[in-house]
Amino acid sequence: MEQPTTTTRRKEPRNKEEEGMTPTEEPKGDQALSEKDRGNFLLLVILYLLQGIPVGLSFGSIPFLLKSHMSYSQIAVFSLSSWPYSLKLIWSPIVDAVYTPKLGRRKSWIIPIQTLTGILFLWLGSRIDAIMNAEHVPIYYLTFLFLTTIFFCATQDIAVDGWALTLLSKESLSYASTAQTIGLNTGYFLSFTVFLALNSAEFSNKYLRSEPLDTGLVPLGAYMKFWGIMYFVVTAWLAFVTKENDVPSEDDQMGVRGVYETIIKICKLSNVRSFIAVLLVSKIGFICHETVTALKLLEKGFSKEDLALAVLLDFPLQVLFGYYAAKWSNGSRPLKPWLYAFFGRLVCSALGMLVVAGYPKDQEVGPIYFAIIMSSTVLSSFMSTVQFVSISAFMTSIADPVIGGTYMTLLNTFSNFGGTWPKFFVLEAVDYFTVSTCSVPDSLNQVLIVKLFILEFSCGSEDGKAQCKDLGGSCEITQDGYYYAGTMCVIVGLIMLIVYVRPVTKQLEVLSKRKWRLGEK
Repeated sequence: MEQPTTTTRRKEPRNKEEEGMTPTEEPKGDQALSEKDRGNFLLLVILYLLQGIPVGLSFGSIPFLLKSHMSYSQIAVFSLSSWPYSLKLIWSPIVDAVYTPKLGRRKSWIIPIQTLTGILFLWLGSRIDAIMNAEHVPIYYLTFLFLTTIFFCATQDIAVDGWALTLLSKESLSYASTAQTIGLNTGYFLSFTVFLALNSAEFSNKYLRSEPLDTGLVPLGAYMKFWGIMYFVVTAWLAFVTKENDVPSEDDQMGVRGVYETIIKICKLSNVRSFIAVLLVSKIGFICHETVTALKLLEKGFSKEDLALAVLLDFPLQVLFGYYAAKWSNGSRPLKPWLYAFFGRLVCSALGMLVVAGYPKDQEVGPIYFAIIMSSTVLSSFMSTVQFVSISAFMTSIADPVIGGTYMTLLNTFSNFGGTWPKFFVLEAVDYFTVSTCSVPDSLNQVLIVKLFILEFSCGSEDGKAQCKDLGGSCEITQDGYYYAGTMCVIVGLIMLIVYVRPVTKQLEVLSKRKWRLGEK
């Protein structure tokens, strides 16, 4: 999230006596949400929910729908569509500094961006089903379309993050990360698990219909059209009902160039550099688990409807976890929960590989194995939510509004990029380490045997699989690259945690907030 805009930089108390506390007192970690902030809190949840809709499609549902007829390398190409969300720092100063006073600093961007997103969703809604059902999905064209969508989403995020820290009062400021967690998770799960369930013919026939049909209850095109309309509804509400009280900012005097220069100065702070390095490497350990494990379960035969049901059951717990994680992160050591959850996510990554390896072969999934998957999903989600809220609360506490919302966007950009840049390479590694051969009946003639010998080296590609099937054979995995990539990620993550992340994090979280400011020593 971004930083709030104020007229001057707030002077940081030099000791606890200046803060009105005795040396032994600590900030309270159980501060309830102020009643006067509840309406604005709900507004933030709705805005973050809208942000989570395209994120859930791009990061979740589309890769799942593509996996049935695409390789991990091709899905790696589509994963590039999520990069604007991790590179928004590049244009965040423009969003923070350029606006029209008539609409307001944040609404000047939120209203047009949400309008464009609604138009794009309606346009895509009329075409996406044909694109996804094509014999050869135009992966680069599809990637470009969703890259544009995520670019709009990231721009909206910059504006909403900056508004979040001026909408809420000082005593409720820590709940900005809670609103983000609840809203983003809700939007994400609506577009990921809820949509996949309603889009699945098996789930719809099993749980929602009395008479089975060949299609799901909600096609992708209809889903996108619905949210296109919702974007227009919320945008109209913002334009005609919600008022924004602008707070003057130093950005007004600095200009866009000045903001970029200040970003460079912030990045030169030794503490910020150390923190950025931690953010860039901290997600390597569990990126394979969170990107590939669910896809592997589907590949093994786990049904989409059961996977959707597992995550649907997990969703209410996510909201609860986000609420309490905000409380745990409000003490004197806000990153303590983050470090504990780091260990937990590494454990979940190792357990995920065991869950996939233990998948029952040639038989239906029983209640015991389903319970194991459910437990693994809940535990992994819990650790992820604790880390997200904890790191967001810490960034909120250290970032002073020197340049409006851009300080927080700077930190969030590197946090997001830490989970984005490894994804492409992990997906490529899964295919690289996988050995798949074409198995055929012994009755095939010599010509086909020669052709299949050649195919043995390309069965990992989608064209190779199609040719193998046309020749009457089937591709069999003799070495699964998922376990190689997953094991390397966990080992590297554990080493990084013990040797670098943990000691550096403990040093950073006890520093005075003055150490994070420009011009402070």
